[in-house]
Amino acid sequence: MNRTIVLPGAADEPCPIAGDRASFRTERGGGLAQALAAWTLAGPATFFLVVLFFLPVTAVFVIALTDWQFGSRSLSFVGLANFRQVLADPGFKTSLLNTILYVLIVVPGTVVVGLLVALLVESGKSCRSFYRAVHFLPFMATITATAIAWDALLHPTIGLVNQTLAAFGLPVANWLRDENTALPVLAVIGIWQNLGYAMVLFLAGLKSIPQDLYDAADIDGADLGFDRLRTVTLPMLGPVSMFVVIVVALRAFETFDTVKVLTQGGPGHASEVLLYTLYRESFEYLHAGYGAAVAVVFLAIVVTLTLIQVRAMDRTVHYQ
Repeated sequence: MNRTIVLPGAADEPCPIAGDRASFRTERGGGLAQALAAWTLAGPATFFLVVLFFLPVTAVFVIALTDWQFGSRSLSFVGLANFRQVLADPGFKTSLLNTILYVLIVVPGTVVVGLLVALLVESGKSCRSFYRAVHFLPFMATITATAIAWDALLHPTIGLVNQTLAAFGLPVANWLRDENTALPVLAVIGIWQNLGYAMVLFLAGLKSIPQDLYDAADIDGADLGFDRLRTVTLPMLGPVSMFVVIVVALRAFETFDTVKVLTQGGPGHASEVLLYTLYRESFEYLHAGYGAAVAVVFLAIVVTLTLIQVRAMDRTVHYQ
């Protein structure tokens, strides 16, 4: 008679080798499914990022190394000749200095005026929504349309600005055709355009400051408005201020529409900025290779200044 020996607990325990294989197959199948789902969700955004950003940037770098002109069917590799020409061009140096001066006026002006408007709106008890909308409208409006409106306001004879100044007995000027006033006037328009954006960000930062900090400041003797502003408000607005400075600076470097509509870089290159130089060389003179070199130099300058700005401000920002 045959006997079967059954070890204790053997029927209840699965084979360890078979269990490991099944677990490995399950984990492998789950990992593939997750990877497929991730690429399905991120694939369209990745595709458009490559097509609309990385490929054009790569093309600009390649074109900058050639003498290609728009409409030409041939091109030659010239290496760094375009970059040497850009750095030696007096016109490029003038537009670079104009751009830096424009940024130095627009960024501090936007930050200071935007913070003051935000404090005034936040301290008010009525019509807050109205004031927010009024100051934010210039940022939402089309830049070209607002530039045309400013062109009418600054007209030397029939413009409202000169007529108002003349009514009060103040001197008038041809604001957009004078070398001494063209760039400052464009900078004032730039402050007006970015004011609403800075105001909204500062309002959000003011809302996030806990009231307990102001109460503690009152107990410590900082009961005046300026003391509260210096000891509580400004330190707590550090992250928001850094973000506003960086974004406004980038927008100031990218200014083009108002220059194109109002001054076309004149008079005598007094208001010509880097993007307008890029546009003129590439699309008016059809020097695509030279224009691409200007774009590369412009990108390098903006990235370098932005990184320096972030490193310098990050050391003084209070994040807690």
